[in-house]
Amino acid sequence: MRALRSALLALALLMPAAAGAVQPEEVMKDPGLESRARSISAGLRCLVCQNQSIDDSDAPLARDLRLIVRERLRQGDSDGAVVDYVVQRYGEFVLLRPVLAWHTAFLWLTPALVVGLGGLALFVAARRRKPAPPRALSAAEEAAVADLMRRAGPR
Repeated sequence: MRALRSALLALALLMPAAAGAVQPEEVMKDPGLESRARSISAGLRCLVCQNQSIDDSDAPLARDLRLIVRERLRQGDSDGAVVDYVVQRYGEFVLLRPVLAWHTAFLWLTPALVVGLGGLALFVAARRRKPAPPRALSAAEEAAVADLMRRAGPR
């Protein structure tokens, strides 16, 4: 029983806990609006933390952004309008997933370009590689081959 409790405790400690950055006073009474707010917040970057969404961040600026999102939803904005409003104020960097547009094409195409150039370099290197010249058999190896040929006999 003690081993089971220890295993359960270890499992509980290894499981990622919910960030819980959203404070109770921020939560909207309408579950539909709250769900939309969480969905939008999950796609917006905390400008302080930079690798967390505003939904996961405890930074004061992230809290302010969460409040802006909720206020815009209360005013009747669509999800896209809320995101556009935040992007207009803070720039596209606030988006965790950058948009695919001409000005971000380099960002999206660089990984494919790097993989393609790496594959091309490997292909060229493999084609340039010269096979090792065949080495001559030693006297012992020649004797072993002759012995095998003698045993096999004519066919």
